[in-house]
Amino acid sequence: MTTSTPATTSDSSAATKIGGDTSQGRTSIAASVVQKIAGIAAREVNGVYRMGSGASRAFGALRERIPGGGATGASNVAGVAVEVGEKQAAVDLDIVVEYGVSIADLSKAVRRNVIGAVERMTGLEVVEVNIAVNDIHLPNEDDEEDTESAPASTGRVVE
Repeated sequence: MTTSTPATTSDSSAATKIGGDTSQGRTSIAASVVQKIAGIAAREVNGVYRMGSGASRAFGALRERIPGGGATGASNVAGVAVEVGEKQAAVDLDIVVEYGVSIADLSKAVRRNVIGAVERMTGLEVVEVNIAVNDIHLPNEDDEEDTESAPASTGRVVE
């Protein structure tokens, strides 16, 4: 079985032309726009707890703290990578799933939502949406994350 892969843009700020040049002008869409659309559409689906692997989330948090590191670009949407050609796009997603959710059903819903949003908003044909489930979020993990990030109590009262 042969899969068609769109031509990729090597520069994250590169834009793809939609509908070609017309007598009334041309339209181009940056790969970062497609990436943001795909990320938002994936997060809209119930059962997706978070986007990105642990490493990409940590790197993203670090990058946002660096002046100029959070600048708009195709690499600033955690867990979303896109390849954009002239008429087609491919999307790769890294997600964390809520415990108890059917991963098979969730991946179908995410795929359907991402394809619909990208095709509707950009006019590009989405040839594939690859989903990598990197972790499962357990309900009691919220309590553990909050206690890890909060400073330990010293028992002293500061006035």
